[in-house]
Amino acid sequence: MGYPVQSKPTAMQQAAPYLGLGVQLASTVLFCGAVGYWIDDVIASSPIGVLSGVVIGSVVGMMQFLRTVQKLSRGKELVDRNENER
Repeated sequence: MGYPVQSKPTAMQQAAPYLGLGVQLASTVLFCGAVGYWIDDVIASSPIGVLSGVVIGSVVGMMQFLRTVQKLSRGKELVDRNENER
């Protein structure tokens, strides 16, 4: 009774964790822009709220994007290292 045979993951299985990153980034920017638009509507400060919301959303979204990519690449490195040790 040996170890179970594991096949190599397909390209789609390898790419799957990264597919949602674009949606996550875009939704963060859009959400913060919408909040800025709402603030503009409430206090009548025409472009300032939208611009601030988009800038803040871009910064926060990019930080989330980079953090997620680092976490995923660390996990891949561990899997690769374990496969090479066998």
